[in-house]
Order: sequence, then C-alpha cells, then structure tokens
Amino acid sequence: MDERLTVQIPPKVVRFPMLALRRFLTLLARSRGGNILPLSAMAIFAVAALIGGAIDISRAWRTQTRLQAACDAGVLAGRRAVTTNGFDAAAKTQADNYFFANFDETHQGSRDTTFEPTSADKGGTIDAVATTMLPPLMMQIFGFQGFDLSVRCTASMGVGNSDIMMVLDTTGSMASLLAGSTQTRIEALRAAMKNFHSTVENALSGTNARVRYGFVPYSSSVNVGRLLHDLGPSYLVDSWTIQSRHAVYRTVQTLSGYGTPRSGTPTTTTTTPTYSLWANYGSNIYLTSTSCNNAKPADTAWANSGSATSTSTTTTNSSGQRVVTTVVTQPQTATFYQCAWLILNYRIQSRTGSRNSVTTTTTTADPIYTSSQVFDRWEYRPVTFDTSRFKNFEAVSTPTGENGASVSSTWKGCVEERATVSEPSFTWSSLGGFNPAGALDLEIDSAPDSSASTKWAPMWPDVAYIRTVTYNGTVYMNSAVPSSQGQQAASFCPTGARLLATMNKTAFDAFADSLVPEGATYHDIGMVWGARLASPDGLWSSTVRQAPTNGGEVSRHLIFMTDGEMAPSYSIQSAWGIEYHDRRVTDDGVNEDAARHNSRFLALCEAVKAKGIRIWVIAFAQAMTPELQTCASSASAFTAANANQLDAAFQSIAKQVGELRVVQ
Repeated sequence: MDERLTVQIPPKVVRFPMLALRRFLTLLARSRGGNILPLSAMAIFAVAALIGGAIDISRAWRTQTRLQAACDAGVLAGRRAVTTNGFDAAAKTQADNYFFANFDETHQGSRDTTFEPTSADKGGTIDAVATTMLPPLMMQIFGFQGFDLSVRCTASMGVGNSDIMMVLDTTGSMASLLAGSTQTRIEALRAAMKNFHSTVENALSGTNARVRYGFVPYSSSVNVGRLLHDLGPSYLVDSWTIQSRHAVYRTVQTLSGYGTPRSGTPTTTTTTPTYSLWANYGSNIYLTSTSCNNAKPADTAWANSGSATSTSTTTTNSSGQRVVTTVVTQPQTATFYQCAWLILNYRIQSRTGSRNSVTTTTTTADPIYTSSQVFDRWEYRPVTFDTSRFKNFEAVSTPTGENGASVSSTWKGCVEERATVSEPSFTWSSLGGFNPAGALDLEIDSAPDSSASTKWAPMWPDVAYIRTVTYNGTVYMNSAVPSSQGQQAASFCPTGARLLATMNKTAFDAFADSLVPEGATYHDIGMVWGARLASPDGLWSSTVRQAPTNGGEVSRHLIFMTDGEMAPSYSIQSAWGIEYHDRRVTDDGVNEDAARHNSRFLALCEAVKAKGIRIWVIAFAQAMTPELQTCASSASAFTAANANQLDAAFQSIAKQVGELRVVQ
C-alpha cells in the first residue's frame, strides 16, 4: 500500500489510512475456528501499529511546527527587507535565507522542502507557502510512505499610533559631498526622509492608525521662536544683553551765522596832499610885497571834489567775530596863493592841492554756533537692547550700522537659551532630575515665570559683535571691555521647528527640501528641543497628549541624525550667546567647551528615555561616537557611511516604528 499522511495547516487534520489491517481484522472476526494464536499475533501487530503511528505523528507535528516557525521568520525577514523597490529579488533572497536558516530538513529528517514567498501589493504584505515531505520511521512496515506537510504564513507592516520627532543635524558640514559621490549629505538626508515617510504611509494604508511627525533642525541654535510666541510673547524676554558695539560720538560746533553787527567809531584820515605848479594868478603886478599880499586872495579850505569811492573788507578775528571794515575815500582839493618876486615886481601866484579824505568804519558781529554730535569711534562691549518689539517679529531699528547709522532688522525665530550654570558635568536621575541644579536651559517641561532668567531670548544676529585684537597681522579674540576693535559675529538660524502633526507626502517632502546646511554642531540644543516638542508633560503637552480617534496607545520616537561630533564654536553667536564672551557654559569661554556640552547632551538623553521616548541615533558619514551610542535606546543606533546606508537606516527605523508582525 502506497499512502501518505497529509497534514495541512490550517485545518490541522490528520488522516491515518490502515486498509490492510482493517481487512485482516474483518476476516478474523468472521472465522469460527480456533484463533487464540492468531489473536495473540494480531494483538502484537496492533500494538506495534499504534506505537509506531504515535511516534510518526509526533514527528509530523514537531516538523510541522518548525515549518510554520520558519515560514513566519521568512516572511518577516522578507517584509523587513522591502525597500522603495518593493518585493524585489533582494527581498525575496532575504526571505529565502531566513526560512532555510530556520528549517534544516536534514535535522528534521524531511525532504523536498519548498518555500514560495509572494506579494500582491509591492511588498506591503508578504504571503508564503512552505511544504516538506516527512518519511515515516515506524509506519513503513505497513506500506505508509510519509507525511506531506504544508503551511501558510503572512507578514505585513501593521502600523500602530506613533509620534515621530526628527531631530536633524543641518550644520555646515551637511553641505559636503559624500565620498566618491556628487551628492551632498543634505541631499542624501532629504531623500532618506522622503523614503521613510513613504514606507510608513504605505503601512498606514487601510488602517485607522495615526502617525504624526515633528521636526527640530538644529545647528548652533534652533528656530522655535514662532512656537514660543504662539504660546505667549511673555515666554520671551523684553530686554536682553548682547555682545555688541556702541557708537561713541563727539560734539562738533558748526557756524550757522552771525548776530547783529555793532558799529565802531569811524576814523578819518587824510592823505598827504599833492600840489600843482605855481602859476600867475591874474595879470596885476605889484611893486611892493605889502601891496601884493594885501591883494592876494585867502587860501581856500579843503573841499570835496568829485565822487567818493567805498570798499568793504570782511575778516574774522581771533574771537571768531565777523569784522566788516568799510573805507570811504573822498577826493578833496584846495587852492593856495602866494606873492612871488619876479625880477622887477611882485605877482600873485596860485596852485591847487589834492588829497583824499579816508573815513574808515568798522562793524563787528558775534558768531552763532550750532552744536551737533558726529560719529567718533566704536566701542565693542555688551549692550542691553529692548526686545519687546523685536520678539513680536516687528522690524526694529538699531544704531549699529556704518558710522552709527540706523539699520532695520526682523527676528528670524532662533533663540538664546535661558539661564544656566557653568559646571563641568551634568547627570540626570528620576529622583533628583538634573544635577547640578539651576540649569534651566536643560529643563524639558518647566514653563517660564515672571523672572527673565526663566525665559528665552530672541537671537539678534544683526547686533551681535565679537571683540578682537590684532597682533602681527593676526586677529584674535579679545576679552577686554570695551575693545576698540571687533567684527560682526557669525550667526546661523536653521529651518523652523514643527510640532507633531500628521503630514501628507507633499507637505513632508516640502519640509525636507527646506533644510539648509549651515552653522556649528551643538547636539544638546537639538536634543533638548526635540524633547520639549515631544514631551507629554511639557509646554506642548496638549498637542502631544491629543488622543487618536482610534483610542489606541501611542508609541513615541525621537530620531536623532547627525553627521558630526559635538563641535561648539566659541566665536559665533549660538544658543548660549558668544561663548568666548558670555561664558555661560565654560569658565573661560574656551576650555572644556565640547566636553561640557557632551555632558549636558548625555544627561538630556537619559531624561528623554525616561519619558518612554525611544531614541534612535544615526551617525552619518562618521563613526559612532561613545556619546551617540550611549544616547541611543537599546538596539537603536545606526552608522551610515553613504547615502544607501543612510536610507537603509531610516528604512529599518520605519519598519520598527511600523510594528512589523506576522498576520497569519
């Protein structure tokens, strides 16, 4: 007899054919002769059949169970390997490898094993059928050839409710080209983000699950101004001291005119006369001098002759007065007479004299001056600015332009952190929180009160200046206050952060494309704001705790992607001011800066994980640092050397966020 026991799951039904035994027992029952010996032999035969059948059936069930487990493992692996290319050859190979790694037919004693995974929806759901043939150990003596075992299995990405906060390094190094590629790091990030969204959204199809996305792009600060302002302008300070520059002016007096002139006493002088030659006056002659003199006319007085001429000269004296000197020149003449002996007699002679009468008049007018302030020099030092309008995104003018000119600026939204303490190390514990205390910049959930130290400040790059000094042609930072030398501080403001919200592909892709690489690497500012936006107990708890309509629980995830180690800069404007001058994190503005920021970062990571938020870390185009590895939740750290590995890391996270599971 050539029969096999066929086992299929589902349904789990076993058919055990023993036709030969049944025919023999029928003949034996009809026999009337002595049958004790045959009955004994038959009993032994029946017992052997029962024991052998039990053994083989047990083997069949064990093999079938293993086959089912291997089938499940195969489809899970295949679904996990699905990329944007769907269920391609690579994903099928992964499914095959996992199945055969979990089902060793030699060990099971089976043969002719097959595994056929397929997908009708481009990898959304993986279906498979696994079969094997198990030869019997005991039942061969009864002509039974074996068990045909067959199982079915299905794996799909069944998304639950998830909140995903992406904290993304958008520092200047993200503009670098990837090794051996024409693609920049930021371009690779944008592509990986878009594929991540597609994977999660595909898994959402046909479900009522809710997935929300939030974003905190970070560099040397974060752009959360709009979010804080929406909570209330009172969360932001009304005045803030910034490392800046102050224009120094000097007073200059400018002559604007003169007062009423005052006339002095005129003075008149005459010039030395000139005379014509003596000429006979009349025709009379006189014999004696007496008679001549008695007849001689009297000399005429000097009299004006002709028109006077006038000239004016304006000068300024040593007192700054305006002096106008007017000289009037009046020609004058006079006639003079004499008696002259002309050999035989006397004759009367006359001559004409000419001179100028010069009258000088002087007027004096006092000067009138107007005082004004003119730019003299810059003093580079801390300056307190009124931020009450600036924090409301109004255009505000400050006298910080060329030579003290007024310049207008508007807030872009980046912030300086609230009060902190300068300590070398920080820790966090569930009992005591952050230690040492007083670092409000690390507090995740606390809201500001009326004290300015509890509030955030709008970052104002237009008025931020560093103090410098030059030695032998090289410019150095200068701690002196004030300093006569300085320059505008570099300042960078990334794309605005977003609260958790559902996003369609268009909106998500647009945000990814808006990321701009610039600035230095401050992991701690990214982590603290990612935590603040994702915390169910913080400033935006009403958003975070908003219940999904399906009534299910929400898993919380924070994806922290960076392409570099902690690299603060003491000379740029950051969330902690200009560190060389402000010294909020370090004691001298320079030493242990990176180490102290790393300590803050690690303390924040512990606080975030304690909130039930899973931290995923991706180290892109760099080695996984000890700090990043420590920050990540268990089995949640990835290293990506290139664009493909970055995409794979995001895909792996998407599949785990998506709760990959066996359906059947």
